[in-house]
Amino acid sequence: MRKNSWHLGEGDEITAELTAVRLLGGGSSYEAYLAFDEITYAPVVVKVIRPGLVADESSLRGLRREVEALAVVNHPVVVRGLRHRLDGDRPHVVLEQIDGPRLSSLIRRHGPLQQQQYLPLAIEMASAVHYLCHLGWTHLDIKPSNIIMGAPARLIDLSVARTVEAAAGLRYAIGTDAYMSPEQCDPGGGVAPGHASDVWGLGATVFEAVAGYRPFDDGVRDADDRGVRYPQLVDAPRDLPDHTPDEVVKILTAALDKDPAGRPLPHELAEALEPVLERQPRARFSGFRTA
Repeated sequence: MRKNSWHLGEGDEITAELTAVRLLGGGSSYEAYLAFDEITYAPVVVKVIRPGLVADESSLRGLRREVEALAVVNHPVVVRGLRHRLDGDRPHVVLEQIDGPRLSSLIRRHGPLQQQQYLPLAIEMASAVHYLCHLGWTHLDIKPSNIIMGAPARLIDLSVARTVEAAAGLRYAIGTDAYMSPEQCDPGGGVAPGHASDVWGLGATVFEAVAGYRPFDDGVRDADDRGVRYPQLVDAPRDLPDHTPDEVVKILTAALDKDPAGRPLPHELAEALEPVLERQPRARFSGFRTA
């Protein structure tokens, strides 16, 4: 990807108002930079279309879709868009900068989260998914690397988010393999991606936070057989650790039901976990929502 990069370093100008601080990462179509913004006079995140894709209609359409989602979604647990430019030499979107590590980084460095961490996280993310349901939108890429841990935790990256109607029209797999619901893995299989797909992604994410490992083995990315690429189509999820509270096991197992109709609604997931959270010693909470 670095061959198709802006190669911006600290102090380089992204636009007249945006100065690069460092590269944060990126995807197939864009790079994400931490930058200083002269308009808000604060640090921000800037997602910029890669230089070789500035004229690519598919990449621009993806950026427009993210801008549309950011304009509609206004929730305390979801990242906010500040402004954007969809034309010019560097099409980009400016996002608020959120302090805190990604959930994926915490799990990789420290292993499973404690109950007083993963329970508020699950409830906060369920509130975001509930809100998206209310709006008629679906995120389609809920995963540990798209969650910034803080007070509250924040859901980021709406680059593949769609209205439920648009998601129902998908004819190709979209999302991140290990966290995609069965209907996302096989959108032509008779069940369309929708709200329940985000419940699955949330279930897979919280499972990993609880256990320190994913609910399914990794698939083979270039496999022709869908069941080999996407083990969640054919396998049962792994067992959670023995010390996991029964209520957590039950609701996460339901969230990972292969049949979308068998999964809980987002508020049902939150309601199942709130009593477990209430049993936690309140003195141990620091910066986390307590229901």
